[in-house]
Amino acid sequence: MADNPMWTRRGFLGMGVGVLGAAGLAACGGDSTPAPQAQAEVPKELLDAAAALKGTSMGMLSQKLYSEAANAALDSSIAKFANSTGTKIDNSLVQADAGDVVAKLDAEVKGGVARDLAFMTDSRFVAQFHALGDLEDVTDVVEALTATYGEPTAESKNFCVFDGKWFAIPYHFIGIGSFLRKDWMREKGITPKEIYTWEELRDLCLEISDPAKRRFGWGMTMNRSGDANGIIEALINAYGGSIASDDGTKVTFNSPETVEAVSFLGDIYTNPKFKPMLPTGVAAWTDSSNNENWLAGILGYTRNQFSVYADSKTKKNPVYENTHVFSDCIGPATDKPLLLGQSQGFVVFKGAKNAALAKLLAQYLITAPALLGVAKEAPGLALPAWEKVWDSDPFFTSGDPAFPIMRKITQQSLPLTTKNGLNFPQKASAGQQAAVGAYVLTDMMQQVIQGTAPARAVQDAHTKMVQIFTQQGLPQ
Repeated sequence: MADNPMWTRRGFLGMGVGVLGAAGLAACGGDSTPAPQAQAEVPKELLDAAAALKGTSMGMLSQKLYSEAANAALDSSIAKFANSTGTKIDNSLVQADAGDVVAKLDAEVKGGVARDLAFMTDSRFVAQFHALGDLEDVTDVVEALTATYGEPTAESKNFCVFDGKWFAIPYHFIGIGSFLRKDWMREKGITPKEIYTWEELRDLCLEISDPAKRRFGWGMTMNRSGDANGIIEALINAYGGSIASDDGTKVTFNSPETVEAVSFLGDIYTNPKFKPMLPTGVAAWTDSSNNENWLAGILGYTRNQFSVYADSKTKKNPVYENTHVFSDCIGPATDKPLLLGQSQGFVVFKGAKNAALAKLLAQYLITAPALLGVAKEAPGLALPAWEKVWDSDPFFTSGDPAFPIMRKITQQSLPLTTKNGLNFPQKASAGQQAAVGAYVLTDMMQQVIQGTAPARAVQDAHTKMVQIFTQQGLPQ
């Protein structure tokens, strides 16, 4: 595993001579970002429960956050737990957008060498791992946490529960938002709104663009990336299309609504009218490119996890003060944005050698003191996934003007229904998650940009999705 480029080793955190403290953690990972000095105390009840596990060890896998300081803050909390309980915890980072993370982790589980605990984005991965038989039932932990911290975020009840049992423990809520440059809008006499149609947003982006000033309104790529996947699927859903039926079993992608959405999106990248709002090199962007270009001050709009917002705030980038945050756009099939957000969820892999310690660590990391360090380094990117954790520290309730919007999303009544009868979130589907992870959506848009008719590109994508669903045990 040490020579696998997917992993970044974070080293052993815990007991023994030469224990890594806050300063040592950064050096271990080759990360120059200093870890936070404050470390949250471990609650007595967890210390008591871990007493019998003193001297044991476990492995953990963390989905890399797009904030090095937040990753260091997580390491700090894990080190505190390990030192306090007299255990060893080996934490590694994984880049979830590599495209093959599920296959590699499944191979580890089947080979008996998987980590005990991992956290992964629930709507992207949990159904796939569950379908592969890789996860332990963690209902006991979720029920215990609910008794103490109230209800978890609404969307996690869809993506972490199968046949009435929890297979992931909600960790923290991931803010997803849309961002506009309100100063550019002000110069054009445009008043910010809370909701736009996709057509309104497109036209606004063109109006605020000025290539001579290095101002490009539309800060999204269609290249293979998680952000491109997100905007493509969101736009298709807003037009009334979807990858699958509401029960997650049947591919329904090839529909008039999907073709209409793909035509609209393809026009942005092929119609000369919109060329002034497209940044140079946008066709080759990766997942970090819109973050970098937004922070460089050359984009008028982007849609992203709150990592880009967090970076602008924590690094005192002037872009932060000029950012208008809004939830998302609506389309012909929607009256309100279909924005659900996502949560990171802790999973315990089958064959875990120290499941007991893994479950205790998960219970510690969701608490306000342990989460606070991560949340402050990544404002809006790491927010409470539990009702009472929101109210346990003033930072979560009033640390940023965007937080109340995010909290409302975590507690909204679901499902959200389109005018043509689709319900979101749809049932968690290994087929849908695998299709998105295979970049079928972005490959389809590349076809359109290169000249393929939208209807043909949608049909080709539908055919690929049928194959993927069948491979996932969902024959069509």
